[in-house]
Amino acid sequence: MYDLAALWDWLEFSVRWLHVITAMAWIGASFYFIALDLMLKPADGMPEGAHGEEWEVHGGGFYHTTKYMVAPARMPEHLTWHKWQSYWTWLSGAALLMMIYWVGGEIYLLDPTRAELSLWQGILISGGSLTIGWLAYDFMCKSKLSGHPTLLMLLLFIILVLMAWGYNQIFTGRAALLHLGAFTATIMTANVFFQIMPNQRIVVEDLKAGRTPDAKYGKIAKVRSTHNNYLTLPVVFLMLSN
Repeated sequence: MYDLAALWDWLEFSVRWLHVITAMAWIGASFYFIALDLMLKPADGMPEGAHGEEWEVHGGGFYHTTKYMVAPARMPEHLTWHKWQSYWTWLSGAALLMMIYWVGGEIYLLDPTRAELSLWQGILISGGSLTIGWLAYDFMCKSKLSGHPTLLMLLLFIILVLMAWGYNQIFTGRAALLHLGAFTATIMTANVFFQIMPNQRIVVEDLKAGRTPDAKYGKIAKVRSTHNNYLTLPVVFLMLSN
């Protein structure tokens, strides 16, 4: 029995550090590209379709970056996709959520002084709320609200406040804060998986087929990526609150 308990502790420890490391990589990449966008400047002699370029020096070397608003004239031989940091952060976080708050739900998840729920009811609320949150956010982004970004983000903030209140009526204080972080992080990773990557793949496939890519796909991906950047620090604060 002791060996199984020790093994479980080591497994939780390993998943927790995987979550921390991949989150650092995801956040770092997100902040870097936002900063890079702000530093890009047009220059003479840039390739056709280029939006701007930036020279950087780091670690004893010089880096030259060029951004295309839609796509380059031809598909490069090697293309790096920035997605696995997001996927592994969410997967490891979901694993931690299940290991700590679902398996140990009667201790860490539910507070009988706030709501009388069975463990399975708590788990359904825990998992279901993350899915519903993404669907509601995605619906707003695809509605007429997409033309009013400030209003959209205000509504998202109101939703987060309501979710914080709702979680606090059901879960323990620690679980409520962590679930609000998971709620927000699920929106971010779903943005990458369901919107950013698919739209970028369409552009890549158009290039491979010799078609001119439609700029709208890149714009959609950029909007969702910017939303993710706005949500990054709130998620970090919520996770560290534990």
